Parts: sequence; C-alpha cells; structure tokens
Amino acid sequence: MSFKIEAQVREEQGTGASRRLRREGRVPAVVYGAGETPAAVSVDHKTVFFALQKEAFHTAIIKLALNGKEHDVIVRDFQMHPFRQEVRHIDFQIVQAGKPIKIRLPLHVVNAEKSQAVKLQNSRVALLNTSVEVLLDPKHIPSELLLDCEKVVAGDVLHLSDIQFPEGVESTALRRGANLAVATVTAAGK
Repeated sequence: MSFKIEAQVREEQGTGASRRLRREGRVPAVVYGAGETPAAVSVDHKTVFFALQKEAFHTAIIKLALNGKEHDVIVRDFQMHPFRQEVRHIDFQIVQAGKPIKIRLPLHVVNAEKSQAVKLQNSRVALLNTSVEVLLDPKHIPSELLLDCEKVVAGDVLHLSDIQFPEGVESTALRRGANLAVATVTAAGK
C-alpha cells in the first residue's frame, strides 16, 4: 500500500501558531533526517488522521510532497489529543535507500488455532509485545512480522528467535544478544 501526503512549510511556530493551524484543519509536523535541516511543516488533518488508523501506514514509505519535491519518509512519532479524535503533532523521518533504519514492526500470531495447545489443551497464545524493533533497509520494509504458533504446547514461552524474520530484517535486541520473550502459551483460566 502506498501513501502520499502534501505538506506546506510553516512560517510561524509556537503554541499559538499551532493552535491556529489545528483550527484550520492542519496538523503541525516536522520533517528531518538524511542530513537535511529539519523543516517545520503542516499536513492535512483528515488525511493524516485516517491514514494513522491503518496499521500499514506506520511501517510504509510515504511520499511527502514539500515545495515541489518528494521525499521518502516514515512516521517516526505522533501525538493524539487525550480524548478528542485529533492528531496534535506528527514527525516524519526522511529515509534513504541503502541506509539501514530502525523501525518497530507489528507482531502477529499465525496458526495458533492449529496448535495442540489451543485444540487439545484449551490454551491461548498471549503476546507480551505487539511490536518488535528491527534494523533494515527502507526499500524492504515488511508490513508485519509473523510468529508461527502451530507447534506450541501449553506452558511454552516464545522468544525473538522464534520469529521468522524476512531476509534483510534483523532484530536489534538479538543483535545485542538479548533473546527476549514475545509470547506465552497459557492454559485457560490462568
């Protein structure tokens, strides 16, 4: 899935200027990275709000059009209003092909319903982490990481090493030698 967002340079900065932008349906944002000077910009609230609802948006390379030039960016951070459906701020990082980046990828459990633990032992697979930080080349960002639970039994603890990482994607924790637990198989009622 590809995303494209139009951005405008912000001349004014600060709380008052940000408040005025939000009233106009814009979101204050920052674009940085790739050795370029960070730029204060604004993007359309409706476009960003609905894009943030999609899991793929958080791991996709986004085409950000700014001053007639397109940048390949990823969403590095964003802030939401505590109780209103409103994006308060968003940070975009410029990425370059061939230069590895760190990014968090969502972790999804597959084949749990086929496992002995779920079918015969009335157990369930519980994720301890819903995302994993990885190091990869930005042109090969997978939309998700899969944890295959077909062969699990009750009481198993699954670690980072149990995840099938796609080629060119490696866990930052595993690089440091930390094989962290990512899921447990627990019996029902426990």
